[in-house]
Amino acid sequence: MNRAAAERFVAAWCANWCKVDIDAVVAHFADNAQMRSPLALTLTGSPVVAGAENIRAYWRKADGHIESTDLKILTWSWDDTISRLTVWWQLGDTRASEFMDFDAAGRVVRSEAFYGK
Repeated sequence: MNRAAAERFVAAWCANWCKVDIDAVVAHFADNAQMRSPLALTLTGSPVVAGAENIRAYWRKADGHIESTDLKILTWSWDDTISRLTVWWQLGDTRASEFMDFDAAGRVVRSEAFYGK
């Protein structure tokens, strides 16, 4: 993955979240991916969700009732050396940063979200 591919990923990722298309979001994840989130701790008792199917189930539980969102990308950064994308976004009054590590095939293998106001 390179910077141009990362830019395309950010656009698709945002569009998929705006439609709350959880299947499309999870399609970017490797089967053995791990996701860490403060919300996961609240909903599952663990801050880490492991495996693409478990991530899909978690997001359906957390966001499946929402039909659309107005997610705004504030900025993003790509580190080619470690294949890490960091996205800063806002939804309503919630601001967040989220990093995603990618494998050689361009799939997310690890992500972590941080939320604030």
